[in-house]
Amino acid sequence: MAEGTTSPSAPPSPSPAGVPGPEGDSYLRRRALRRGSAGWLLLTGLGVAYVVSGDFSGWNIGLSKGGFGGLAVAALLMGAMYACLVFALAELSAILPTAGGGYGFARRALGPWGGFLTGTAILIEYILAPAAISIFIGDYVESLGLFGLESGWPVYLACFAVFIGIHLWGVGEALRFSLVVTAVAVAALLIFAVGAFTEFDASGLNDIPADPDAFGSSSWLPFGLLGIWAAFPFGMWFFLGVEGVPLAAEEAKDPVRSMPRALSISMGVLVLLAAVTFVAASGARGSAAIQEAGNPLVVALQGDGGPTALSRFVNYAGLAGLVASFFSLIYAGSRQLFALSRAGYLPRFLSLTSRRRAPYLGLLIPGAIGFALAAGTGNGARMLNIAVFGATISYALMALSHIVLRRREPQLHRPYRTPGGIATSSTALVLALSALVATFLVDREAAFTALAVYAVALAYFAFYSRHRLVAGAPEEEFAALARAEAELERS
Repeated sequence: MAEGTTSPSAPPSPSPAGVPGPEGDSYLRRRALRRGSAGWLLLTGLGVAYVVSGDFSGWNIGLSKGGFGGLAVAALLMGAMYACLVFALAELSAILPTAGGGYGFARRALGPWGGFLTGTAILIEYILAPAAISIFIGDYVESLGLFGLESGWPVYLACFAVFIGIHLWGVGEALRFSLVVTAVAVAALLIFAVGAFTEFDASGLNDIPADPDAFGSSSWLPFGLLGIWAAFPFGMWFFLGVEGVPLAAEEAKDPVRSMPRALSISMGVLVLLAAVTFVAASGARGSAAIQEAGNPLVVALQGDGGPTALSRFVNYAGLAGLVASFFSLIYAGSRQLFALSRAGYLPRFLSLTSRRRAPYLGLLIPGAIGFALAAGTGNGARMLNIAVFGATISYALMALSHIVLRRREPQLHRPYRTPGGIATSSTALVLALSALVATFLVDREAAFTALAVYAVALAYFAFYSRHRLVAGAPEEEFAALARAEAELERS
């Protein structure tokens, strides 16, 4: 009998289709992750690793959109959005500790369509972002003169091959590697801040000339009030990816306790790094000098002179930060793909795991797609903008999931409760929708490209996979249990 089908003598099951009986047990055994591999420290390292490359570059382009004041306000608002979202996810991950992460939360709250919409948005983020970062790694390798290599497909291929290989080795080994590289990057950011503050000049913060035609423009808001909104996507770069921590829930030790702790600590670390990096870099060299720089921290340290020992160190550390984020985003993408495939939303063979409990096809296929995009386009900025578009959609849907579950299932056991409750997740929802609209102000082509990918994925779900969901998958079982409990209450 083919995998995932029912016996001819079995009664026809209503949609969604299931994988019943002994065959269902075999189905899930072949799709099992290594449980208990990550404690709160490794999970915290994972949360910081997702994001740390954004402190080294990318955020500074927001200075060209909103100036120092505009980007500062944007970063504060986006930081508030992520903080509210993280608190909501901490509650949801304690309720539903599965590899589905945001997709699993939305599946429980919003049904199969909501789950697929959320999972697809997360996949867009976690497949496109590593492809973009591989290009940035290539640029760093070339600029540092490492191994005599030039940025191009051999560097991208080496990135995907080496780091996917580590993931195939095992999740515990992968997360420990990520923790070490992330620690190096974080230490470098703190050392950079100490060096940059010795050259700090507050007058450099607002040295971008004001646009007299922009409404509300000033020295602090040179592009006016609209510049704040346009800087939203770049304010997100200080935090983009931290929401991926719940994707490690099935491989975590005591996820009910460790997941909220890791999310909270990760967010605290990221807020600190964002504040010191943003202010130190802008004040050391001036906002105008770093607004378009590919390596703003190095430019901030060098000033008018040549490279210094500290700027060289930060340059190498920037490569470490890129590797940490690239490595962790590969992990996140593979787990989201694994969960969607295991539940039948995507082809089921993609969730098969190896003897070392790694979803090998969930690693190899997104890696191949990422490599092809990097080698074929070479446009890292465009791919990151597409990733940001997908991220904002997923944030809105995850925040909405928290609101719906709080209202519809108030009696649900919640080992951790979000401070502020629905007010907190509602704040995240409003800010996420604002950030989604802001992506059209930055890169309309990227936004419409993401929408096109979304349309293709939704057509696949509407006409094919929604009729073939796996009832035995953890996320589907949670949803089935909720339906049964609701029917008992009505009776």
